[in-house]
Amino acid sequence: MHAGVITCRPDTPAGEVAERMKAHDVSALVVVDDAGYAVGVISRTDLVNATFVQPYLRHWRGMAARHLMSSPVISVPAEISLEAAITLIHERKIHRVVVTEREGGRERPIGILSITDLVRRIGEDPLGERV
Repeated sequence: MHAGVITCRPDTPAGEVAERMKAHDVSALVVVDDAGYAVGVISRTDLVNATFVQPYLRHWRGMAARHLMSSPVISVPAEISLEAAITLIHERKIHRVVVTEREGGRERPIGILSITDLVRRIGEDPLGERV
């Protein structure tokens, strides 16, 4: 997993979301509430898809993360096995899961496991040496 997450708030404008992704070279941000709990995920794909509908939504003052994010968050606990996480990604046909620590009934994001992370491991043996 990629430890740590780059986040935004639900009211973050779409343009600012795109700038943050570019600045941090990431393909998605975790959308968090005031307390830092995960409420959604917004990806580059979400931003690209929004460019197709924005001309039809001129009455909006502008799109924000809340309008474009995927919610609820598809997450896994930090202690999940890699195989179980891969199975979830495959079954849900998604590109990433948010790794979280559960606090009561809420989830605090601590990392992201993406298809990119999994591809990086394909060429490695169990000792981490490249084949």
